[in-house]
Amino acid sequence: MKKNKNIYKIFFMLFLIVACSDNLRDISFADNIAVPTNISAIYNITQDNTGSVTITPNADGAQSFDVYFGDSTTAPAIVNQGESASHIYAEGTYQVKVVASNLNGDTAEVIQQLVVSFKAPQNLVVVLENDAAISKQVNITANADFATMFEFNSGETGVTQPVKTGNIGSTISYQYENSGTYAVKVIAKGGAIETTEFSVDFNVTEILAPISSATSPPTRDASDVISIFSDAYTNVAGTDFYPNWGQSTQYTAFDLNGDAIIQYTNLNYQGINIGSEVNASSMEMLHIDIWTADATSINIYPLPNGVQPADERFVTKTLVADQWNSFDIPMTDFTDKGLTVDKLLQFKFVGSGTVFLDNLYFYKASAASTFNDGLLSNGDFQSGSESWIVGTDDNAPAPVVTNSGNTHYSRNVTVAGNPWEVNMSQKVAIIEGNTYTLTFDAWSNSNRTLIAGIGLSANPWSNSTETVNITATKTTYSLTLSSAGFGAPNARVIFDMGADVGLVNIDNVSLFLGNGNILTNGNFQNGSNSWLVGVDDNSSAPVVTNSGNTYYSVNVAAAGNPWEVNMSQKVAIIQGNTYTFTFDAWSDRNRPIVAGIGLSGDPWSNNSETVNITSTRSTYTLTLTASGFGASNARVIFDSGAAAGQVNIDNVSLSSN
Repeated sequence: MKKNKNIYKIFFMLFLIVACSDNLRDISFADNIAVPTNISAIYNITQDNTGSVTITPNADGAQSFDVYFGDSTTAPAIVNQGESASHIYAEGTYQVKVVASNLNGDTAEVIQQLVVSFKAPQNLVVVLENDAAISKQVNITANADFATMFEFNSGETGVTQPVKTGNIGSTISYQYENSGTYAVKVIAKGGAIETTEFSVDFNVTEILAPISSATSPPTRDASDVISIFSDAYTNVAGTDFYPNWGQSTQYTAFDLNGDAIIQYTNLNYQGINIGSEVNASSMEMLHIDIWTADATSINIYPLPNGVQPADERFVTKTLVADQWNSFDIPMTDFTDKGLTVDKLLQFKFVGSGTVFLDNLYFYKASAASTFNDGLLSNGDFQSGSESWIVGTDDNAPAPVVTNSGNTHYSRNVTVAGNPWEVNMSQKVAIIEGNTYTLTFDAWSNSNRTLIAGIGLSANPWSNSTETVNITATKTTYSLTLSSAGFGAPNARVIFDMGADVGLVNIDNVSLFLGNGNILTNGNFQNGSNSWLVGVDDNSSAPVVTNSGNTYYSVNVAAAGNPWEVNMSQKVAIIQGNTYTFTFDAWSDRNRPIVAGIGLSGDPWSNNSETVNITSTRSTYTLTLTASGFGASNARVIFDSGAAAGQVNIDNVSLSSN
């Protein structure tokens, strides 16, 4: 296949040249296209004693296939994804080989048995099973002598039959619209005109309760959470989850392998009496997880002590059946409607059907981390597994550990295999054609490798990655990566660790657009180091430290010219380059500041913007181009003198796009 692989590459290069003749692109990303996986072929044989078989190959990440028929025919049939090959066989058993090729010409293959017989199928054995995890899904397996394939007839009215076909000996799955008993039929077919059938009345079941737990809440400081019902936190004592309000709803303390869950059956309305009055005025969010098989929505009411029905306020949440629905509801959704939340004593839920509730709690963001994770969230893992997943499964939190108060990713690989078999990801928007800088700390209990980078979270799995050698010493690694040829709003950062045995620890992961943060001490944890008042190298910008976090802080007593109160850091700015400038800022009032990049001497050329900051700490992002200026001792600029009031700045980053 080496010749074919080169042909694919040549064709692909010609395609790009034709498509981008005025701007030839870097095609090095093609070397990172994943090899095809999940290769298979479906057989369809005619029942006319001719031995005519249609073979339809399929694979993830495949562009085309070579189908070797397994008889005396030596040349393969070449078909594209979604197409089929037809062949006439004599009676016999054949080993059909399917070679799948990706866009880069890389190949993988599978061999499947094909039985061609002109005898009617005999000894048909059918296994029908309700899927243990997917509601109303039936899995069908059929085996028979002298058979090539089988058809599955679901027994549903108004549905074209057969609904599915499969190779003899394989398992296929079919999703029913409704549960119930159906007269199903399986027809085994070979090359003969005669077929063999199996019929039975089969009861399709619906999963009416969760079979897996909701995602575990992240680790939070006790002062940052008020828990009503959750195994992760300390709940308010004495809470009654089934008070006698005269409702017809039934309550069950549902237990899922030790995970306590509230079950409300035949919901009309249902209340919770909190064990003692709670003040949620400092909380930012209400979290709740809800699972249902039949409800479509639910109204959620936090109720103050003594509230009258006319003054109740609620939010409505739409529910998706057969999965956990996880909601983080801003407290402003209630307070903006006039609800006071400083004396909450009850909850009320209004809806229909059966619902399962878990992880009901109020929370606020933990004290601001001094770590700047750029485009990511929870890059320092101080919120546990939040945002970090195994592979691309949004319901599979990555494993973390906490040592001496520091939480980080940790996984021990006991058996070496494919790199991606042990994986951690975080989904993030990646823009095609950009440069990104990925930095992280990593260490192990041995010398071993891991793969790190960025890429898609679905087929065709395009990515840009590098192999990194890690040791027992905790080390910071920085990779410059290109998203040439791929991009998506739900792409990801990638850590693949399955190729070697040994412990893998990862912490402090950041992703920046461009070549990373070119500033120093952007989080002020080294005090005023590198930060100046104006452009005076002998001055130091004023900083303060609160709760262990250091940041720039100045109080402007009287409004004047913007530059009369100024903070800068000198940095090389390249003329014509575009930069991404991010920072956190807040005040004791609503007021403007000016932020940007520019020269630190005459003629003071710059590109800056006026930013309106408030009493809420917020992250601001500016895209700035150094048009017409640049210098090795240029600077980032914060001018705060135009308005009175406090100005606080933290986590400053400047990256070149």
